[in-house]
Amino acid sequence: MTDVIKLLPDHVANQIAAGEVVQRPASVVKELLENAIDAKATQITLVIKDAGKTLIQVIDDGIGMTSTDARLCLERHATSKISKADDLFALNTKGFRGEALASIAAIAHMEVQTRTENQEVGTLIQIEGSEVKKQESIVTSKGTIIRVKNLFYNIPARRNFLKSDSVERRHIIDEFQRVALAHPNVAFTFLSNDTTLFSLPKSKLRQRIVNIFGNKMKERLVPVAEETDIVRVSGFVQKPEFARKNRNEQFFFVNDRYIKSGYLHHAVVAAFEGLLKPDTQPGYFLFLDVDPRSIDINIHPTKTEIKFDDEHAIYTLLRATIKHSLGQFSITPALDFSLDSELETPYEYENKKPVPPTIQVDSDFNPFKEEARRMKQFRAGNFRAKPTESWEALYTGIEKEKTTTSFESPTFSDKEVIEHKRTIEGLQGTDFEAEHVIGTLFEDVNAKPSSNTFQLHRKYIVTSIKSGVVIIHQHLAHQRVLYEGLLRNISVKEAVSQQLLFPLQLSFSAQDIALLANLREQLETTGFVIEKLEGETMEVSGIPVHINESSVQEIMEQLLDDMKQDVPGESFSQFDVLAKSLAKTMAIKVGTALTEEEQEHLINQLFACKEPTLSPANRKLLITLGIDYLDNKFM
Repeated sequence: MTDVIKLLPDHVANQIAAGEVVQRPASVVKELLENAIDAKATQITLVIKDAGKTLIQVIDDGIGMTSTDARLCLERHATSKISKADDLFALNTKGFRGEALASIAAIAHMEVQTRTENQEVGTLIQIEGSEVKKQESIVTSKGTIIRVKNLFYNIPARRNFLKSDSVERRHIIDEFQRVALAHPNVAFTFLSNDTTLFSLPKSKLRQRIVNIFGNKMKERLVPVAEETDIVRVSGFVQKPEFARKNRNEQFFFVNDRYIKSGYLHHAVVAAFEGLLKPDTQPGYFLFLDVDPRSIDINIHPTKTEIKFDDEHAIYTLLRATIKHSLGQFSITPALDFSLDSELETPYEYENKKPVPPTIQVDSDFNPFKEEARRMKQFRAGNFRAKPTESWEALYTGIEKEKTTTSFESPTFSDKEVIEHKRTIEGLQGTDFEAEHVIGTLFEDVNAKPSSNTFQLHRKYIVTSIKSGVVIIHQHLAHQRVLYEGLLRNISVKEAVSQQLLFPLQLSFSAQDIALLANLREQLETTGFVIEKLEGETMEVSGIPVHINESSVQEIMEQLLDDMKQDVPGESFSQFDVLAKSLAKTMAIKVGTALTEEEQEHLINQLFACKEPTLSPANRKLLITLGIDYLDNKFM
């Protein structure tokens, strides 16, 4: 029997290892940025082309590498941060060159250009698929420049699984933001296809958050700070009124490393208990500093999940710290029934000198003076009151009310109505004008018949059909109506707008404004009139006729979230995502009361659609209960 187990060649082993480290271009960006941070860089520039598929370049001004280090960093199992197994449990760095670079070099064309401060010349290494093609000395600035070109060029199957450029760019932006937030003392620049997306100077954490997410964050942030023997908590949470339906602005960092933790997220939500609207999530930027020996960061290949030695204590401390911060900055409501507002001293009285009150005494005041006069008259026998000049004057202004009896709207008991009805029915065929009597006493006889629809729990619309009953989900049904209408408007470009008396000034981050600029033409075909899109400001002077002015901000935020999560590549798909997002936000919400006319109008619009049974997200929006089905329930 021949041997079946054999050692893999190095280039194949490197490709397999790369599958764990490099999942998409964003994985490369993360590794290269973290290496630059560990190289003590103060200025880092990230350049990508075609969402990283063609080029990923990271330039830093760190300590650089010698020619030997530059060559070794491309070998497997080469690292600068551990020398023995125990070092894995006391990591203070993210990784300096090594291992990740070997995996990246196995699936791309890589070029490393580096020089240390005390060297006169630097080193250039070119490698393709783990094979070194060139190594030479060059003149270069201090620091390191790494270029990764043609990612997955030798693994076409992996390259075909990559998403569109917009989706991959979104993932790269996410990784860039996480690294930039964790290191506000480092200046970052991010260029995509020769367009500057971010230019972040060195700053404090608060300013770094504002620089990334826009000036709107200035008024939203509440500082959080607490230090104990177990953990030191710092950062910011957003005020409850700015909670959103998505989780895009939620960041946890442990020892300056971004992590995901549902357990700690639950602690934050618990701290906001009673302050959030239904189905909304708080935003936060929280940093936890713990002893590296008390955590295990190697339980996940991407190191985004970690394990704490004492999770329960950290949970309790985090929740208590956030609660304290919300209370300290008067975010949480407070009730004090023993506090009298009249006894509170204004702040401006702090430096005011007290002035003694003045006392004025009326020396002629005698409370018994009038009583003494009356007693004097009584004793003299002159105690009768002055007679009234005319007793009739007591009744002036009071007119006699006419007592009239009107029988125009008589009220009858149920028994009386039945007796009257029987009497009238007995007079049919005689000379008595029964129609007049019926019209007078029973005005509901000729009233409009009851509607064919009614609303159930302000969520469903129930209507009868020839074969049974139809139950319609009003929110999903309105989504379908709006979706097809928006697609039609985008196609024929005939949307109707209502002009606003005062244009709306909406604030977004710079990258959100760039995304809205790409959607400007499509938004205008749906009825929005956009006057300005620059910096961090969007000015809207007209909106579609069927939406409210107050909901424009919410509609735009939901649109941005949907486009970021599912950014399409083709123009038709982009129209489709835009129409779905706008329809979802503008549709009537569950809990909205509808009149009979509105219910019938919605049903008529729904059955005029091309696909009246499914929502834009392919959810069933109506069910039919046949007469046979109902009859069987009463068998």
